[in-house]
Amino acid sequence: QVQLVESGGGSVQAGGSLRLSCTASGYTHGTFYMAWFRQVPGKEREGVACIRWTGTSTYYADPVKGRFTISQDNAKNVLYLHMNSLKPEDTAMYYCAAAQHGLFPVSTSWGLESEFEHWGQGTQVTVSS
Repeated sequence: QVQLVESGGGSVQAGGSLRLSCTASGYTHGTFYMAWFRQVPGKEREGVACIRWTGTSTYYADPVKGRFTISQDNAKNVLYLHMNSLKPEDTAMYYCAAAQHGLFPVSTSWGLESEFEHWGQGTQVTVSS
């Protein structure tokens, strides 16, 4: 089992920045990919960014490309999401997720909620205009 705990959410004005963190514990050695998803009430959870846990490959949703950066600190078992130039439409609950199996093809499957077995409780991000 893998436990995930997010932190770093909050309220910020449009154009501002936030850094989300996700600390993983438990059996993390079997983790292949980690990702950030977000969800607003009444909508499905959507993939924001994904990273191969033991490599450097990263994947981003089109709305956040060039503004968000996903990174990891394997030694500390921490996943990050650096969010710059935030927009009101980025307002959502942000979730950290871990997949303990390969994603095939990763280019299209990384954004599927069903591919990830472990989830955190979420951290709220609110961007005001």
